[in-house]
Amino acid sequence: MTLQGARERWVRTGGVELCVVELGDPARPTVLLVHGYPDSKEVWSEVAARLADDFHVVLYDVRGHGRSTAPQPLRGGFTLEKLTDDFLAVADAVSPDRPVHLVGHDWGSVQSWEFVTVPRTEGRIASFTSMSGPSLDHFGHWIQRRVKRPTPRRVGQLLGQGAKSWYVYLLHTPVLPELAWRGPLGRTWPRILNRMEKLPSDNYPTPSLPSDAARGAWLYRDNVRPRLRRPRPDAYAHAPVQLITPLGDAFLSERLYDELEKWAPQLTRRTLPAKHWVPRTRPDQLSDWIGAFVNSVEGGRHEPGTGGRYADRFGGQLVLITGAGSGIGRATAYAFAEAGARIVAVDRDGEAACRTAEMSRLCGAPEAWAETVDVSDEQAMEKLAEKVATEYGVVDVLVNNAGVGLAGPFLDTTPEDWRKVLDVNLWGVIHGCRLFGRQMADRGQGGHIVNTASAAAYQPSRVLPAYSTTKAAVLMLSECLRAELADQGIGVTAICPGLVNTNITSTARHAGVDAEEEARRQKRSARLYGLRNYPPEKVADAILKSIVDNAAVVPVTPEAHGSRWLSRYAPGVLRRLARVKPPV
Repeated sequence: MTLQGARERWVRTGGVELCVVELGDPARPTVLLVHGYPDSKEVWSEVAARLADDFHVVLYDVRGHGRSTAPQPLRGGFTLEKLTDDFLAVADAVSPDRPVHLVGHDWGSVQSWEFVTVPRTEGRIASFTSMSGPSLDHFGHWIQRRVKRPTPRRVGQLLGQGAKSWYVYLLHTPVLPELAWRGPLGRTWPRILNRMEKLPSDNYPTPSLPSDAARGAWLYRDNVRPRLRRPRPDAYAHAPVQLITPLGDAFLSERLYDELEKWAPQLTRRTLPAKHWVPRTRPDQLSDWIGAFVNSVEGGRHEPGTGGRYADRFGGQLVLITGAGSGIGRATAYAFAEAGARIVAVDRDGEAACRTAEMSRLCGAPEAWAETVDVSDEQAMEKLAEKVATEYGVVDVLVNNAGVGLAGPFLDTTPEDWRKVLDVNLWGVIHGCRLFGRQMADRGQGGHIVNTASAAAYQPSRVLPAYSTTKAAVLMLSECLRAELADQGIGVTAICPGLVNTNITSTARHAGVDAEEEARRQKRSARLYGLRNYPPEKVADAILKSIVDNAAVVPVTPEAHGSRWLSRYAPGVLRRLARVKPPV
């Protein structure tokens, strides 16, 4: 490996020699990373480099993979019992006096479930982070429950996972997998991974892939059928477990983990909108979650199942919200904070931004910062983007929420009125998308952008021509960005609220009237919105749900849904309603 500061050693166990690499300070907690099939330890290189500043990080090539030697004969040399022997030998060599924090991906996770559930490893594992690899014992019980008590849903789950496991059947065939991996499949696998998973073009997979994959087929042959037929009844985890589930995994169904709390009472769940090879595609998020989990266990602060409704999805993520000083922006900051996200609260009112950040920490955000910025100021936004990336990291979720109101007839709206509303409502969104979207794209690990539009985006009005124009532009910008950024794993959502009880009505400008009349209209609008009393917290919840669902356009409030339906199926009705002159 080319990791800076890496130290290599060899551990002899059970007739094989394992290549072990260490990074970081051995005096710190040890994080032991176990790779899957058909990988080698290099699959963890990006995650390991990020963890090494804070932990003693250990990687090793599983027997028969990478630079580790293979058992002879291969048949019977890859049983879970022998893999457990290997783990204990490595753990004793690198951390003889302290338990290790175990992390496994794919088959690394499958065998690590064995490690964390057998009695002979008790006291050697402090915690376990699992991703894309279930316990074969748990899987066996999952299958048996659905076979013994079939329902349409359970049969569908069995058939669904059976279809995803097509490759397992092929790996049980004699000779053919070896011929394929040592032949055309081994040569084309890097291109297949790039096309299927969009893996970065770097030094992975390693040249040992064909032989690793050919020998590694015995992981399946030695273990899958025996364990699925006779799963252990006592496969309970004796350490805290963090489960990270990639929602786009082509090989494993989320339903496999539905009953996991039975087997892992100290369970923390995380979900990630990604495909199978998350150690390569999402190293930033994984290292954040692993580090936070290890620190919580080390500090005695681990509380399974804590956090808000979306804690499994947003815990530890960095979320930046503009217009966070009040209304929808403030409610959204609190909602993300309750889900365990880190918050950057941005508002041109610095005191309001500070209050939001402070309250976000009280709501559950591990960290929260306030930034005083006018989103219409291009240079100020550029400085904000640079500061956030340097001091806090690349934003995972961007919520472009800042906006101002402007009412009044088109013919009474001055060029200056237009400039002010366009600068905030449209250019503010453009600046945010351009600057933070570029950072997401350059990182190459996905993300999500939420732009607050409005039901006014698709509902014409004779009294909101300027405001509606800006929100329609935000809606179309969001649709275009969604198409452009989809290939990079970045989702884009336009949120379209209707009448929501926020202070925008109290601050909205009214074109064509004097200050006294403007104040009267602001007061009247605020009173009407207050009577409607649709809370911004419901919009915030819709924002979080829209990211989880990767929704494109999300109307919020009944009137927003109704207008959206009319705009698609009866636009003439909306046009006639737009002509109605409202009372002032």
